[in-house]
Amino acid sequence: MLIRVIDQINEGVGRAVSLVAILFTAITIMDVLMRYFFNDPTRWAFDVSKQLYGFYFILLGGYALRHKAHVRVDLLVEKFSRPVQRWIDILGYLIFYFPFAWVFLTRTYSFAMRSWAQGEKTYGSVQIPVYPLKIAMVVAAALLLLQGISELLKLILNKDEATHGS
Repeated sequence: MLIRVIDQINEGVGRAVSLVAILFTAITIMDVLMRYFFNDPTRWAFDVSKQLYGFYFILLGGYALRHKAHVRVDLLVEKFSRPVQRWIDILGYLIFYFPFAWVFLTRTYSFAMRSWAQGEKTYGSVQIPVYPLKIAMVVAAALLLLQGISELLKLILNKDEATHGS
């Protein structure tokens, strides 16, 4: 049940956030048209599309982990039997993944709260708040941590989707 809930959360976030790609692509196309056909570039499109790309990139981490889209180097591990591979993956999550995810979560939280308190904005000609993107980093860290829990539980429970994608 917990595995299914976590997977569904990251699946939903991934699908919703993927729509942001359409938005920043449309903004970029509009800015190019305004610049080259009307000689009237926007002052805001670059900063807005850059922030939207940041949302897009950072919030898809849990979705990517769910679908095994992160880079793995399995040159040595692939030679072992499946049970040994499972134990190596379990140890990898416990020794490397969870400590990293925890540091990512706690550091981005501090980073985002400081940005929020300062009302941080971009330095461009149009000043856009930066703290929403930094808060998105906290959400992304939490989603990665949750998806890591799901993947670890799949390995421990020997669920096939942990090794072959879902």
